[in-house]
Amino acid sequence: MVELYVDQIMSRPVETVSPTTTLGDAAETMIRHDVGAVVAVDDSNGFEGILTATDFVLLAMEGSTASDVTVAESMRTDVVTTQRTAPATDVVDAMLEELIHHVPVVDGNEVVGMVTTFDLAAYLGRSLEP
Repeated sequence: MVELYVDQIMSRPVETVSPTTTLGDAAETMIRHDVGAVVAVDDSNGFEGILTATDFVLLAMEGSTASDVTVAESMRTDVVTTQRTAPATDVVDAMLEELIHHVPVVDGNEVVGMVTTFDLAAYLGRSLEP
């Protein structure tokens, strides 16, 4: 069996926002780029956290509005990340264990990509082609 690495399946570039971005602006970024998550980064593209579509649902259930809350107040910071040289099976295992759909790929602390369930499905589809 051929070893598959994160670099071979990850999406890039990643849609990023500043932690000071409002949720409304973050939502617009997600809609404009048709992504299910944005990564919050500092001025040097260093990983700060992630905000997903699921987070928006949870915030709506709590009664928060997108105009009065920032990404920093809502993002998840205790997040599974991976490196581009990691085996893809490690990411799949983490996604299944943590029940998550997005894993940021970092080089040191710099965000360089994202692995999503869509990326995995696309790879599987390509590998099943005759």
